[in-house]
Amino acid sequence: MNYKIPLWYLTIRISRFVGYWLRKKRFYVFLILYIALYNLLQLRMSDSTFAWQLSDAPFGYEPSFHRYQYGDRTMRYVEIGSDSLPLIVLIHGSPSSSAIWYRFMKDRFLLSNAKIIAVDRPGYGYSGFGNIETSVEKQAAALAPILKEKRTKHKKIVLIGSSYGGTVAARLGMDYPDYVDALVFQSSSLAPGEETTYWITYPTTHWSLRWLVPTTLDVANAEKLAHREQLELMKPLWDKIRVPVTILHGDKDNLIYFKNASFACEYLTNAPYVKLVAKGGAGHDLTWSAPELIKKSLVNSFSVIDSLDTTKLACN
Repeated sequence: MNYKIPLWYLTIRISRFVGYWLRKKRFYVFLILYIALYNLLQLRMSDSTFAWQLSDAPFGYEPSFHRYQYGDRTMRYVEIGSDSLPLIVLIHGSPSSSAIWYRFMKDRFLLSNAKIIAVDRPGYGYSGFGNIETSVEKQAAALAPILKEKRTKHKKIVLIGSSYGGTVAARLGMDYPDYVDALVFQSSSLAPGEETTYWITYPTTHWSLRWLVPTTLDVANAEKLAHREQLELMKPLWDKIRVPVTILHGDKDNLIYFKNASFACEYLTNAPYVKLVAKGGAGHDLTWSAPELIKKSLVNSFSVIDSLDTTKLACN
């Protein structure tokens, strides 16, 4: 007996099969893209990748990678340049790592004037990746051994902190004045509450969603929710900063508001030199939009340190 399958039935079965296959395909495509994005958003470089990024550094300089133990945490930093020059220490924001500074670390102008170190702050890069530390005091303490070691080789040490890295740089200036000769705050979080916290930060810290968040963003979320408290703890300590300070901030910064720069100007009562550079029309990330300003400000800090007539400039 010949049995003929109805065309309508065959059409439905084929469409269902195609739909099922496409749904599975979309799922696997989504899964692959999510895994790739997840890894990309870890925002860190291995030693070998970092070395490759710096392989075209001028003067034949090659980077060296260092690790040291601080408590139960292994810390990493990267250095390049000559020990005969002053030292610049680059402190990243969040979410980020030392990798964000790779273009600065192979810049001819900077390397002709300074040795450069980029650090991985606690919880980021390869400094106990994912091991959260919200205390700014403890973060500064974890980085201080680098400055202590390098002080024997460098009479001038300038710290630059980008975004929340500026908070840590400020704390280093407060707690370890013997190891810091000048500070540069770039788009830095300094004033309690004067920053944007995105709504997505709150639900993604809950255990039900936290596992979906890339590790670097998870660390940044924890820091973000502790910002106000940590900055409040620092308010009585600003008079301990007694070194020249340069403040770089975009006047259109919608993440870390310009009020942070004004706050620093008001509270840096004992700094011998305070210069505010308000970058007109600029947003938060001056490392990309105004790199030349940052480089010139860093090198100028050495001249300010050398000057016997450091005049405190008005912030305006």
